[in-house]
Amino acid sequence: MTEKSAGERRKGLLNGFAAYGMWGLVPLFWPLLKPAGAVEILAHRMVWSLLFVGAALLFIRRWAWLGELLRQPRRLALVTVAAAVITVNWGVYIWSVNSGHVVEASLGYFINPLVTIAIGVLLLKERLRPVQWTAVGVGFAAVVVLTVGYGRPPWISLCLAFSFAVYGLVKKKVDLGGIESLAAETAIQFLPALGYLLWLSSQGDSTFGAEGAGHAALLAATGIVTALPLVCFGAAAIRVPLSTMGLLQYLAPVFQFLLGILYFKEAMPPERWAGFALVWLALMLLTWDALRTVRRTARALARERAKVAAAAATGTAAGAVDPSVVANPSVMANPVALANSLDAVDAVDAGGSVDAGESVDASKVGP
Repeated sequence: MTEKSAGERRKGLLNGFAAYGMWGLVPLFWPLLKPAGAVEILAHRMVWSLLFVGAALLFIRRWAWLGELLRQPRRLALVTVAAAVITVNWGVYIWSVNSGHVVEASLGYFINPLVTIAIGVLLLKERLRPVQWTAVGVGFAAVVVLTVGYGRPPWISLCLAFSFAVYGLVKKKVDLGGIESLAAETAIQFLPALGYLLWLSSQGDSTFGAEGAGHAALLAATGIVTALPLVCFGAAAIRVPLSTMGLLQYLAPVFQFLLGILYFKEAMPPERWAGFALVWLALMLLTWDALRTVRRTARALARERAKVAAAAATGTAAGAVDPSVVANPSVMANPVALANSLDAVDAVDAGGSVDAGESVDASKVGP
C-alpha cells in the first residue's frame, strides 16, 4: 500500500467514525422539534441542508464539479436515486424516533452491515469467506425471530437497513466528494421540500415561527445536524471499501440502542432480546473474521516483501514471486487480493498448480 493510499484510507476511517458517532446520538435531537410532524421536519431538513452546504461551497469556492456532473447524465441519474433513497431513510428514521421506536430503528443499523455485505456479494460480485456467510445466515435468523416477537416483520428496521445500504452503494458509484454529493442530493430535494413547506404554511399548519424563535432555530439546525455526518459519510464512502463501511456501522446502533433502553425507556421483552442477541452474534463473527484476516494479511505482506528483497539481492529466480503481483498496485493495495495472490504463489512453491481461470481479479475480491 502506498503512503498516499494509506493516508486516504486513514482519512476515510476517521470520517466514518465521526459520521456514525453523530448518527448514534441524533435520537436526542428529533424529539426537540415537536410539535412539528415527521414530514415537516423532513422538509426543513432538506431545505436547510442545501442552504448550509451551499454556504460551505461558497466559502471554499468549490464549484467545478457541478459542470462536470451536469454533462454526465448517468452520474446525475445516480445522484437522483441517492436523493430519493436517503429521503426515505430520513423520513422513516425521524418518524420512528418521535413515535417511540428508537430500539427498532437501532436494529435497522445493526443489520445494515449484513445487508451491505449481501449487496456487495449480489451486485459487486464480492467474495465472502465461510465465516461471513455464517454471519449473514445468523442475521437472517435474527430477523425471523424478531418477526415472531413483534408479531410482524420489523419493517422499520428493514426499511432503514436496505435504504441506507443502497445509498452507500450509489454513493460509491457516483464518486463525488462528501460536500459535493450532499449539495447535489439536497438540490434535487429542495424544490419539492420548499413547495411542501409553503403549502403547509398556507394551510396554517406550519410550526415554523408559530412556536417561537427557539423552535424555528431548532428546525433550521436540521441542516447542520444532517450535513455534518453525511459529509463525513460521503468522504468515507469513496475512500474505504463497502465492506469496511459495514464494519464501521456498529458504532451508531450501539448508541441508539442504549438511548432507547436507558433514556427513552422502551420495552425489551425476552423475544426481542433473543433476536438482538442473534444479530450481535453475527456481528461478533464478522469482527472476529476481520481481525483474523488483518493478521493473516500482515504476515503475508511481510513474506511477500521478503521474497522481493531476496530476489532483488540474488538476481535469481529462486524464491522470486510473481512479478505481475508486485507490479499490480491494485492488488498490492488490496489486502485480501494480496493474500489470495500469495496463496496462489504458495501453491506453486509447494509444487501445486494454479489454473489461469483462478487468477485474482482485484476488482472483485471480497472483504
